[in-house]
Amino acid sequence: MVGGSYDPVARVVSQYLSEDFGQQIIVDNRPGASGMIGADILARSNADGYTIGLLGNNHTIISALRDRIPYDLLKDFAPISRVGVVDNAVVVHPSVPAKTLAEFVALARANPGKFNYGSGGAAGTTHFGGELFNSLAGTKVVHVPYKGGGSAVAGIVAGEVHMMVLNMINADPHMRTGRLRGLAIAAKQRHPLAPTLPTTAEAGLPGLEMSQWYGILTPLRTPRTVQTTLGTALQKLAGRDDARAKMATQGIAVYFETPAEFAKFLREDIELYRRVGREANIRPD
Repeated sequence: MVGGSYDPVARVVSQYLSEDFGQQIIVDNRPGASGMIGADILARSNADGYTIGLLGNNHTIISALRDRIPYDLLKDFAPISRVGVVDNAVVVHPSVPAKTLAEFVALARANPGKFNYGSGGAAGTTHFGGELFNSLAGTKVVHVPYKGGGSAVAGIVAGEVHMMVLNMINADPHMRTGRLRGLAIAAKQRHPLAPTLPTTAEAGLPGLEMSQWYGILTPLRTPRTVQTTLGTALQKLAGRDDARAKMATQGIAVYFETPAEFAKFLREDIELYRRVGREANIRPD
């Protein structure tokens, strides 16, 4: 596991799994190298069911961009399920004369290089979100990287940049106060915090879907019975109102899927980042 936003998710999941299994589960954060250190430790761990990992977007990004990493995300792990998802919204500064996503696309197409978008740094989800927008919309909105997500949010609120594909944790309070204008939710479904905001597909730009996710994986040869037991426990967790409420305090929606669905998602996520990275010449830090 890595620290940062993963830690509160890991603690919620570990609490409920501990209650379900009647056995304490210890959260062991292993930060470093964009999560590669923790993932490598997980891949090399005994496949006895006593070690599980919480991985996320940075691992699919790494797998897409780096030629050499010490493990294979698709071959060295058994995917169990995503447990949490944070959707993103396409937002603009109120000074931008566009009220809808279609209007902003038209504006950006008519003025190549005039508009810009902020990100928390090169090769992060906000960077990929902006370049996926460019790819699908046929625009040339210019990337402005900041030193961290907080600085990028401050930048767009101050009007230093025009657009961001920003997670709803940070976007929602600024949309409510009018400091940012939401154009669409970059997901398959509308968001409960902004039910009137259309999805990107509804707004005329299908395929612009970019979410932050957190998922549980085990070492590859973990016994199938253990994987099944773990999956059943995660499904029960996803159905608990108290667990959903705790995750919601972090801005995260509880999620559950089958191992096959998670494996398919991992392949597609890597391919998405690989394609966008190649088109935009995105390189890892």
